[in-house]
Amino acid sequence: AGCGKEPSSYMWIYILLGNMLRGIGETPVTPLGISYLDDFAKEENVPVYVACLHTIAMMGPMFGFLLGSLCARLYVDIGFVDLGSVTITPQDSRWVGAWWLGFLIAGTTNFLSAIPFCFLPKSLKKPEGANNDKISYSLLENMGATNKKLSPENPKPRKWSVLSNRMYFTFLCCSLLQFSSFIGFLTYKPKYMEQQYGQSTSKSNFLIGMTSLPPVGIGIFLGGLIMKKYKMGIIGATKFSFTMSFLAYAISFLHFFVGCDNYAVAGMTVSYE
Repeated sequence: AGCGKEPSSYMWIYILLGNMLRGIGETPVTPLGISYLDDFAKEENVPVYVACLHTIAMMGPMFGFLLGSLCARLYVDIGFVDLGSVTITPQDSRWVGAWWLGFLIAGTTNFLSAIPFCFLPKSLKKPEGANNDKISYSLLENMGATNKKLSPENPKPRKWSVLSNRMYFTFLCCSLLQFSSFIGFLTYKPKYMEQQYGQSTSKSNFLIGMTSLPPVGIGIFLGGLIMKKYKMGIIGATKFSFTMSFLAYAISFLHFFVGCDNYAVAGMTVSYE
């Protein structure tokens, strides 16, 4: 008697569908944007333009962390309850911030920023000196992606031929590993700062947004300038990327020597006695 089943909520389904739709809308930006720059810009300017594109993209997570820091300071039921009756503070472990407010603000901003795209022309005139598609075809041909010469009647290589390109496949694997580590960093570092350094959720998001993401954006922009200045080709850019990535991961090992002592938890770090 007295046993009751806790009510379940299906709000997570709406969050799942919302993130899925957001991902579908964001997916065309990178492939179409880079292809547009490659087709309508001079070859020596493409690295800088692509670097600017990725640098601006890094500003989104930075402002997202700052917005999350602001929303985490607000109580979850703001606008529905009397805040004077709330007796806990953001430093309390029972505090729940207004996580839903960030979705509304970001969604409204995305919708308003997408309106100007509706007024862009369907096609643009290709300027003189822009890249020619034959460059990409010759690259695929030289890398062994195709076994026969590409002709105007057969301008696109087969998908399996593209995947057999060793440079493309290696880049794909590297991108997979890099994004996996980056997502893990963004997901768990705020909680790590809360537990190890005793910071609140809002302050952890603020520190990550101000100290971690801006250097990444600056590095991407400087990389584009270096590639333009030295006019790096495919092989030169690959060596440059490998060297910088190796140095970055070597410096990242210093994280193992930074931290605080673990909290005393009975049964885990200390005995019950």
